[in-house]
Order: sequence, then C-alpha cells, then structure tokens
Amino acid sequence: MSAVVDTLRLTAEEALALVERGDVSPAELHAAYLDAIGERDAELHAYLRTVEYDGATSIPIALKDVISTKGLETTAGSRILEGYVPVFDATVTSRCRQAGLSVLGKTNTDEFAMGSSTENSAYGPSRNPWDPARVPGGSGGGTAAAVSAGLAPWGLGSDTGGSVKQPSALCGNVGLRPTYGTVSRYGIVAFASSLDQVGPVAKTVRDVALLYRIVSGRDPADSTTVELSEPVELPTSERLDGLRVGVPRQAVALEAIEPGVRAAFHSSLALLGELGAELDECDLPLSFDYGMPCYYLIAPAEASSNLARYDGVRYGRRSDGATYRETVERTRDDGFGDEPKRRIMLGTYALSAGYYDAYYGQAQKVRTLLVREHAAAFERFDVLATPTSPTVAFPLGDKAADPLAMYACDLLTIPSCLAGLPGLSVPCGFSEGLPVGLQLVGPQFGENALFRAGHAVERALELDLVPERLR
Repeated sequence: MSAVVDTLRLTAEEALALVERGDVSPAELHAAYLDAIGERDAELHAYLRTVEYDGATSIPIALKDVISTKGLETTAGSRILEGYVPVFDATVTSRCRQAGLSVLGKTNTDEFAMGSSTENSAYGPSRNPWDPARVPGGSGGGTAAAVSAGLAPWGLGSDTGGSVKQPSALCGNVGLRPTYGTVSRYGIVAFASSLDQVGPVAKTVRDVALLYRIVSGRDPADSTTVELSEPVELPTSERLDGLRVGVPRQAVALEAIEPGVRAAFHSSLALLGELGAELDECDLPLSFDYGMPCYYLIAPAEASSNLARYDGVRYGRRSDGATYRETVERTRDDGFGDEPKRRIMLGTYALSAGYYDAYYGQAQKVRTLLVREHAAAFERFDVLATPTSPTVAFPLGDKAADPLAMYACDLLTIPSCLAGLPGLSVPCGFSEGLPVGLQLVGPQFGENALFRAGHAVERALELDLVPERLR
C-alpha cells in the first residue's frame, strides 16, 4: 500500500478526496501511514506510540501527547505520567472521532509542553526531517516532524508561547495557534491555563482551515470557550488586494534574527505587496521589550499551580516514602525533568507571599498593556507580519545547556500569545537549506484573514516542502 499512496506529498485535503472517491479505503490509508512510520520514524522519533486502525470512516490524524485519548497512554512527555491511561477523550479528540478521523498515534513533546526543541522529552528528543542532526522545534516537535516527513496528513498540537507555530516553521509546515477560547482545552494536560490553546499542523493552509473547522467552537466542558464569530472559510483567492499588513519595527530590528531568516522575511514582505496587500510599519514596543519577561512570570506561575496535582497519589508515577510528604517529594523528584522543575520553582517563587504582587500581579498588568497595544495596531491593520522564529532549526544540544538561549527561540511568537490572538506560520523560503516561517498575526477571531493571506503566499511561492533527503 505504501507504494500506492505517496504519504510524503499527500495533503489532508487530497487524502480526503481519495477516500471520498473510493480510490483508497480509510483502513488502507491508515495502514499506509503506519508503514511510513515503520520506515522512517526510528530515525526521527516523532511518535511515542502508534495505534492500529479502529474502523474510522475518514483519514488519520496525529495527536500531541498532551491530548487525552481514552484507553491510550497519555504522558505529556513526562515520566511522572508514565502508564497513565485516560478514561475519557479530550474534546478535540472526540470532535476528530466524530468527523471520522482515525488516531494514528501520540507524538513526542517537550515534557509538559515546556521547551522549544523537543529535547526535554523524558522519552528522548525528536529530530528534524530536513536534517536529523537538528531539532524539529518545540514543544510540539513530534507533530511537526510527523507531518513534514509524511508520517501523518495533519496533526494537533498545543501552543502556550509558540509550540505550534515555531516547530511548524522549523519543519516547513503550516501551523495555527487559534484565538484563545475558540478551541476547547478540556482533556488537555495543562501547562499554563490562561495561555494554552490547541492548534492544527498540516502541509497547507487549506488543510489547517479544514482541521480548525472540525475542532473549534464552544464546549460546555470548558467555560473559557466561545462560538466563532463567523464560519471558518477555506481560502481560494490568490490575491490580497486591500489587505492591510503591519510590520512591527521592534520585531524586525531584533538582533537575534539570523541573516538568512531576515532575507526570507523581507522577500515575503515584497511578495505580499506584489499580491496587492498594503504594507506599512507599526510600533509594538511593549510587546517586544516586555513580552518575554512577562511570559516567563505568568507561564511558570500557572505551571506551578497546575503541576501541583502530580503527587503520586491518584495517577501516574509513585515513588514510595516513609511518610506522605516523603512520597510526594520522591515522586516529584524522580518524575519531573529539569525543565519542569526549573519552571515550577520560578513559578512558586513568583506566587509566594510577599512576591505575588511584585511579580505575577505586575506581569498580568503588563499583559493588559500588551493586549491594548495589539488592539491599537489592529485599528490600522488586518494582519501583522514577522518571522516566526529568529533562527532556522538548530543542532541538537546547541542550546540545551543555556535556558535563556532556548527561551529566546520564542521571542517573536510570545507577544501575540499573551494577547490571546491567532497566529499562523506559513513557510516562506529557505536559509542554509532549511525552512523559514512567516508569522501572520490577526485580531481576535481573525483566522479567516490569516488563512486568506497565508494561502496567497503559499500559492505564489509554490515551495517544495518535502525534505530534500526524503525525496
């Protein structure tokens, strides 16, 4: 079957058409992807576990291992949840199943989605299909690597500060972080609850829009969810006449942006203009001066609260001690890796008596200013454009010993996440033979404008996004 179905190039939309025409059955398609995983994933380690065909009526999907799946181990990339098998599906899992999708498997992730390289997984790092000596990004590197290498037609990840957008950029995929509240978080292993959002990863903008259409909408099990303000539109236009695109000066001026990334980004801006968009500069000084420190107070504080539930009593790993306190201490020491421990300690300190107002409380006030700053920009513009990541995929181990260097990978994605805004990463070129991503940010519920812009760029460039070594 693998020889019949070219999973390397097959988009989700094309796969759906194959099944609808009867050219291939859902079981055969699922088997083709399992064959591809068997051939290529030993090198990439995109998956933690795979699933046999379950009688579904449509195409397969890969799920990041923070998304609960009934009867299938869900570890969030951590030893502390090793052996945890949910008794229920996350809402997004249920919606995928209701749409007839079959779950291919659970993809690797930085532990509790904390990282930018998928090197923090307790089960070993994933690798980039373009160059296995390099990272696929994070925290959702497993999903991004799977889609890029033809090991899934599409996938779902989670994005707190860039964990869908950044790995999509590094692996040459399209990735959407939706407006906060448009996709249910019920059944998602929590990192930072005011930031976490589930988003699609796929080969094309239309594929991403199709999957967003499936998983979005209000969920009674998640009180933060809302109905979409307008239906999800599948983009068709290859022109951008009348679209107003803002280019934040502070983002473009960042010294951390590699020359090759900067060159691809400026080429993208020129292309947007050629397609009919109206471009102008804008200012987001607070967002790019204070976004990073603001995020690394709020996210660890919420992580400290959320991860307190892992005590070895109810589920997951348990390291026995002579007393309850000793049992909890040993369980957390044995079960959590270095990065979750680092963030738990940072967050606990920021929430502690005498420091709450000075750190967490102050960060929330700054966050409000970031929301207002973006809102002011969207009075003039329909979309904002920046690079997605300041660098292309970097070598494994290159930043592992320097947490601040790793955190800087999300310099460009964090501000819009703090503001709860949708962001789309679209491949826009190459540097050093590796993909570069263009980040398009919209106002709340502005996904359709992002799809329109991303689709036009995609069609104009017509990049070959199958990793060269796999062609």
